Amino acid sequence: MLPTSHFDTDGFLRNLSDWNPQVAEQIAMAEGIKLEPSHWEILELLRTYYVEFDSSPAMRALVKYCALNLGPDKGKSIYLLSLFPGSPAKIGCKVAGLPKPDNCL
Repeated sequence: MLPTSHFDTDGFLRNLSDWNPQVAEQIAMAEGIKLEPSHWEILELLRTYYVEFDSSPAMRALVKYCALNLGPDKGKSIYLLSLFPGSPAKIGCKVAGLPKPDNCL
């Protein structure tokens, strides 16, 4: 478990290299989420997006990227909301160890 000093005031990791699956579990638990294989699929996709575009996706970009890479059933806002309630892009990026998306509240 990482100490709180490794996180900013919004709960995002300060250093991307601190992320690992155990840290993801720690962040998810703080968000009230128990990570299942469907969560990990999205987390891996988020991390791939970040490597490809050097930014964290906002919701619209995340939905399109999921549809492109995982198919139309998983490329829907309602599916992502079922995994990461409230703000899938923001919470998903947080759990994936990525920076907060620019246009997420």
